[in-house]
Amino acid sequence: MSYAGEIEALLQILAAGLLLGCLYGLMCAGLGLIFGIMRVINFAQGDFMMLAMYTGLAGVALLAPGRSWAFAIAMLVACAAAALFYGIGAATHWALVSRVSGARAIGTADAGHTGQLILTLGLSLVLQNGGLMLFGSSPVSIPNEAATRSWTMEFAGGDVMLFINQARAWSAVMAVAAVLLVILLMARSGIGRQLRAVANNPVAALYMGIHVDRAFRTAFGIGLALTAVAGVCVATFYPFQAYTGFDFVIIMYAGVVLGGMGSVGGAFLGGLIIGLVQQLSNLVLPPQLQNTAVFIVFLAVLLIRPQGLFGRGVERA
Repeated sequence: MSYAGEIEALLQILAAGLLLGCLYGLMCAGLGLIFGIMRVINFAQGDFMMLAMYTGLAGVALLAPGRSWAFAIAMLVACAAAALFYGIGAATHWALVSRVSGARAIGTADAGHTGQLILTLGLSLVLQNGGLMLFGSSPVSIPNEAATRSWTMEFAGGDVMLFINQARAWSAVMAVAAVLLVILLMARSGIGRQLRAVANNPVAALYMGIHVDRAFRTAFGIGLALTAVAGVCVATFYPFQAYTGFDFVIIMYAGVVLGGMGSVGGAFLGGLIIGLVQQLSNLVLPPQLQNTAVFIVFLAVLLIRPQGLFGRGVERA
């Protein structure tokens, strides 16, 4: 391979890693928000994302079947899915998660963690098997022309060319916008201040008149909304089926811990790093060992900084 060809391959891998990493970062930000505020390990997060993928598929099939502008409709469906899954998240918290978290868990022996693990793992199994019965086991994806089109960029007088997949690029833009919106919400709004107060000290927040369970319900809903947007975006170029969520939930937790627990921005950057490591590992490893490279980097970082790259030991949100 020529020198120009090697540069082209490296640039292509870096671009693919950044685009994929932005979507990983959005998934990690949703999970990181839930964990950072509620301290709930939600094993069902990936399965809610799987439901969002099928929601996106159904929405596009209903509104734009076979149309050239199906991708634009998919992005609109992603926004609608965010609102829908915010409501699903709030309802799930009210009906199930609140029984083992929040004010009810304050002062218990393990702060409700055992119940949370069993509950979310059971919910994950229900969603996986329910999805299998409803949707079958055949992989599907949202059909759209953007997934088959690329923008071409030329460097060095045309000797180096870079191809940017349109579906992945617009999905990455959507992911960055969604994370920035949540970071702004957390930093500047009254709801954000309440969420940060509850995350730092739920007992003190309770005494200050903040409705802890309502704040947790909001956090759970926002976390699922972010994951729903990521799910619809990923479904525009990635084949999925009922058990897809399990593959992604491992990446989500790795990104949250790598970036720094309790930080939405840190979780996003953790996911971005995972995307880059996955793609760069293709230079020296077969595709089957991508996640092996991710966890080698993950363990190396934790040996040096147990709080994660962007976390601080004293922070919770």
